[in-house]
Amino acid sequence: MQHSRGQACGIERLYLDFDSFFASVEQHFNPVLRGRPVGVVPLDALHTSCIAVSREAKARGVKSRMSITKAREVIPDMIFVVARHDVYVRLHKRILDVIETCLPVAHVRSIDEVVCNLVPVEGAAGEALAQRIKQALASTFSDGLTCSIGMAPTELLAKIAAEMHKPNGFRLIRAEDLPSALADIELSDLPGISKGMQSRLAAAGVRDFSGLWALAPKQARAIWGSVEGERFWNGLHGYHTERPPTKKSMFGHSRVLPRDWRNPEKVRICARLLTESAARRVRRADMRATKLTLSFRGRGLQSASGSQSEDQSWSWETNFLPVRDDHAFMQALNEGLIQAEYRLKFAPRSVSVIIHGLIEEDQVMTDLFAAAAGPSGEASEGASRAKWEAVSDLMDGLRARLGPQALSLGLPGEVPGGYLGGKIAFGRIPDEADFSGPPVADGDTHFVTV
Repeated sequence: MQHSRGQACGIERLYLDFDSFFASVEQHFNPVLRGRPVGVVPLDALHTSCIAVSREAKARGVKSRMSITKAREVIPDMIFVVARHDVYVRLHKRILDVIETCLPVAHVRSIDEVVCNLVPVEGAAGEALAQRIKQALASTFSDGLTCSIGMAPTELLAKIAAEMHKPNGFRLIRAEDLPSALADIELSDLPGISKGMQSRLAAAGVRDFSGLWALAPKQARAIWGSVEGERFWNGLHGYHTERPPTKKSMFGHSRVLPRDWRNPEKVRICARLLTESAARRVRRADMRATKLTLSFRGRGLQSASGSQSEDQSWSWETNFLPVRDDHAFMQALNEGLIQAEYRLKFAPRSVSVIIHGLIEEDQVMTDLFAAAAGPSGEASEGASRAKWEAVSDLMDGLRARLGPQALSLGLPGEVPGGYLGGKIAFGRIPDEADFSGPPVADGDTHFVTV
């Protein structure tokens, strides 16, 4: 692949990564939590896991994705609060405004990570610039909402630098410091090096950073199995590469089901609500979709001996002409749910709905939706579809004016934990329209009661 700008000559990127963001936000809004081990969980239930833990909890051995039960075995007095995604998104927007007073934000990589491009005078400022950003954040918010900052020739190196000195750290890596500056880093500590990628690297004889550094660009491409390997090599060696703009390929949501929701009736309600949320996103993006995938994960039923099988999964997919209305998506979903009733051989613990096969509205062939009458005089499928699209648009408009819960295609429902379709995921920050129910107040912390 071609280097779009050539090798970086100085410190050209700043990477800012907040420390234990969700937990730190809760400590910021509730001072009684500061300095204490805190876990953020998706719902007020004993059988759930932490989606984030505070620095104090990490220091004592609790990790993200650890269950409440196991976390309490490590830290008996640990405090758990329920995640409030709309609060985190509102604060994220305020944080961007504060950073912009010091430096333009070039890219938002996630809810708690941003990239800034540096001109030579900014790169030369080094730690003084980083401290100015940290001070602006601390004076606007609180000392508990800290971030780690890395500065380097490329975004990848700046991200590595930020992650090397957490929490509340700063690290600057110069081109002339390489590769010695990273010689002792574990491959697992490098962004983009998953366990699977470590296995691929090991199969190619790469077991440490020096081996990784010694690869040729084409070798990296072959190991990764895609151009991403060469992009990684470029970033590591100080070369800028511009990523082509990505196109949205799907809209999907999933939900881990509370124990009392793992029955067919409530699974159906959850799947419908997930589908409605994804469908609204399709319309807001001015797109149509041609595929829907319904998936379940769970464990097999107990045998006579009392043993239980390992995690299992089941998926079903269907195709249709380009559509954008709730009625069409619900018809497809119902097909999948009927198939699940016959074929699902385990108790579902989570459900996922993905609407994909996307086509931009202006690329859809208009004759697909012609409103001609059928042979017996009944309205054609195209005319019926146009009516359902009008209904969906009307419902979207009323929801926007009266609130997300004002209308529902079917009986209204709310899965425990809320935020159905409005959860923050890596690389995705929900829109305000994704959230259901009234906004949660910043200081309205929900403590786990079980």
